[in-house]
Order: sequence, then structure tokens, then C-alpha cells
Amino acid sequence: MKKVTFWMAALLMLASCGNVGKKDVALAEAEQVAVKDTVVYEHEYLVKVGDMAPDFTLKYTDGSEFILSKHRGKVVMLQFTASWCGICRGEMPHIESRIWQPHKDDADFVLVGVDREEPREVVEEYTAKLGTTYPMLLDDKGDVFASYALRKSGITRNVLIDRDGRIVKLTRRFVEPEFNDLVATIDSLLAK
Repeated sequence: MKKVTFWMAALLMLASCGNVGKKDVALAEAEQVAVKDTVVYEHEYLVKVGDMAPDFTLKYTDGSEFILSKHRGKVVMLQFTASWCGICRGEMPHIESRIWQPHKDDADFVLVGVDREEPREVVEEYTAKLGTTYPMLLDDKGDVFASYALRKSGITRNVLIDRDGRIVKLTRRFVEPEFNDLVATIDSLLAK
């Protein structure tokens, strides 16, 4: 993956917003201090393919606990999402039909949506409207998201983790060829 300096990433992020003001620049400068010695990768990820996936503990919408490291030995897909993200809402039915439904009964596969900074009620409402049934985690403060990508960067991100806990695929937005490759990679990892 291509390495990007923080300033390049910040400028790209601000330029993509189209409306850069003094407050935006101050926020970017504050974030630069926070990640001063951190390498920022393509699509504003803080992790790269080959890295061990940062461990975390979150609650499902039903209140039970999810600990990433407890799923070592399985193929795990994290889908970072939120109700206000149109691209996420467009991608989620594809994840449901092409990834979750074919693999939901496979004991070697884990798929969780990681909702960014929204209350349980909102998450349950929008997933019901979309007809998605895969489990959702509540990243109340966005701290788990911020361990994978710059806190202020956009969502619609998928992180695919192999049985050893290493990241094997990172996606951003919903691009059909990239999504097809994600599906094929999951199938291949589960066939091993």
C-alpha cells in the first residue's frame, strides 16, 4: 500500500470536503499533533495489509460482548458503518446477500457491523429498514474506528482479518470490482 504523509492525507481530506475554513484547519492541525509519529496509509487507514488487527471489545446491540481476539482461528470481517452514511446503506444489502447469507452458518466465519457513534435504537431502526440481519456492534465514542483509520475520515470501510489475526484486505467506499474481490477473498480464506 502507498504511504501518505499526514499533511497530504489532511489536505486530501479537507479538499474532498469542499468547504475548508479556519476551524477545519485547526482541527487538522490538532489531529496532526495527535498522530504525529503515525504513518497514514491509503484511504486514511492507520493499519495496512499484513498488520495484526488492533484488538477491541464492544457491545452488540443486544448488550452482549464481542472481543475481537477471542475469534482468532476464524475469518473475521469488520464493516464500519453508520445510519447517516448513504454509501454504507447502499453497500449493506450487498454484504447481507453476498457475504452474510452464504456464510452465516459457517462456524469459521464472523461478520460484524461496527456502527460509529450512534445509539442502539438508531442502529436497530436503520438495519431493520435495510433488511440486514448480520450482528451490529456499538462503537459509542468511535474509538475502535480510530484505531483503524483517522478519526475524522469517512466510513464505509471493510476490514478482512485472517485466522491468524492479520489484516488481509482493506476496502473504502463501495466499488463493485473491489467488493467482488472481497467476496472472492472471503470464499478463498474459508476454503483453506
